[in-house]
Amino acid sequence: MPIRLAVFDCDGTLVDSQANICRVMEHAFAALGLVAPPRPAIRAIVGLSLVEAMALLAPGLDPAVHLALTDAYKMIFRRMRETGELDAEPLYDGLVEALDVLAADGWSFGVATGKSDRGLAHVLAVHGLADRFVTLQTADRHPSKPDPAMLHAAMAQAGALPHMTAMIGDTTFDMTMACAAGARAIGVSWGYHHEEALWQAGAARVAHRCAELPQCLAACLAA
Repeated sequence: MPIRLAVFDCDGTLVDSQANICRVMEHAFAALGLVAPPRPAIRAIVGLSLVEAMALLAPGLDPAVHLALTDAYKMIFRRMRETGELDAEPLYDGLVEALDVLAADGWSFGVATGKSDRGLAHVLAVHGLADRFVTLQTADRHPSKPDPAMLHAAMAQAGALPHMTAMIGDTTFDMTMACAAGARAIGVSWGYHHEEALWQAGAARVAHRCAELPQCLAACLAA
């Protein structure tokens, strides 16, 4: 039987990390003597790799400043995590139960995220999910979403074909990436981009609760 692969975004899809991302981003801008953008603007770039995110948040600044902001963000995030200053990043309600249902139905799982290898490993370890995923793709080894490189790598590693693969995410970047890779695009409305934007970016289905994911995935592959 062909492999069915469900690839998940992390921030805003598996875990609610917006509080930490916004706090660290504000500290990073302050470290360079800059005024941080408002939190809605910060939430809108979650999912992109850091340099691309900084370029959108501070479009009038030199690329060297974007790199400096990226380095500051990484350093501050690591320090705050090591000193216990970060908030808990909870799994969304019903996520584990949805994974259980999908696994029982034969699905394999992957992650494609703008996080680093270190950041993703930490999240999965904290929640005891590391052994659930057969492929983990991060910003450390790929261009930023919506470039489809992460999804292509995930499918290659898992041995899945595009029409048997679904990308599940909360942002337009995820939906655009899925479409570019020939995979099914499934949006989730509990994350950081508005539902209407997900539809416009190519979502085939949008789930409003984690419990809806098995039905959404089944419907996408049947279509």
